[in-house]
Amino acid sequence: MAGHSKWANIQHRKGRQDAARSKLFSKLSKEITVAAKMGDPDPEKNPRLRLAVKEAKSQSVPKDVIDRAIKKSTAGEGDDYEEIRYEGYGPNGVAVIVETMTDNRNRTASTVRSTFAKTGGNLGETGSVGFMFERKGEVTYPAAVGDADTVFEAAIEAGAEDVESSEEGHIIWCLDTDLNDVSNALEAALGESESTKLVWKPTTTTEMDLEGMQKLMKLIDALEDDDDVQRVTANFEASDEVMEQL
Repeated sequence: MAGHSKWANIQHRKGRQDAARSKLFSKLSKEITVAAKMGDPDPEKNPRLRLAVKEAKSQSVPKDVIDRAIKKSTAGEGDDYEEIRYEGYGPNGVAVIVETMTDNRNRTASTVRSTFAKTGGNLGETGSVGFMFERKGEVTYPAAVGDADTVFEAAIEAGAEDVESSEEGHIIWCLDTDLNDVSNALEAALGESESTKLVWKPTTTTEMDLEGMQKLMKLIDALEDDDDVQRVTANFEASDEVMEQL
């Protein structure tokens, strides 16, 4: 399974502490504010905002927090945020993409650079690892929504490219530009998804042993702890035995 999917599973198994949950809410709120600022504050007329709201709901962000984040955009908040992507290498040469949203480019660059350095990685130029990933739409459903054949048929009918089904659930992949339409069609066929978002999907992966995974998790945890960082993706591959020991 692709690295970032396993990473999501690690996070799920570890369980999010309250502090981490509040940090997650704040990042999702920031994405909603910026999405609303860039387009229409009505999610039905703004695909990016609709996806941001959908993802926030899937993470149990309360409705009043979502509404407040949209209102901030009309109050002029979110004007100064710019989206910057950083790319670098972690332990064992794992490729890492860091997506940020910041009102202070210098502060963010400095923090990301020092975090890589402190955890045995190094920050590269933009494009230094991006070629090892594809920008894709990812929609996830629990296993209980249906068997692999049912979900595959619904996904292809909806315009998706591929489906990965396992005991843990179904991951549906589509072109990044099709995510809004595909997720709407899937919702009509299968109901509400667990998660709907744009991701960087690794095209090549690096196999990690336990020591390498522990170092990588230290890097990713440190990066995710930064308020300016929205999402971190790495192209690791690890055996179930390694994952269970984390």
